[in-house]
Amino acid sequence: MTAFFVATVTIKDPAKFQDYAQQAGATFAAYQAEPVLRGKLEKVLAGEADNQTVGIVKFPDYDALTAWYSSDAYQAIIPLRDAAADVTITAYSVPE
Repeated sequence: MTAFFVATVTIKDPAKFQDYAQQAGATFAAYQAEPVLRGKLEKVLAGEADNQTVGIVKFPDYDALTAWYSSDAYQAIIPLRDAAADVTITAYSVPE
């Protein structure tokens, strides 16, 4: 079943965040991941949001998503991610 990685982001250092985004994107192919959305928050229509941007990446299944997140390649760039932005990451699966 398809799974999605959703990151809500408040950027602290735009240059570092751009570097992180490029490096993270380079890790997707091995896990058949496809970026779906990278967008800027325009307006909260209901509830509360404290982020500036969102990124959504589609994976073939939850196992691929967790394998990617746990991979040495992705784990190596987490310090850069944390220096660049405050990030909340969630994983969602599409019910069959």
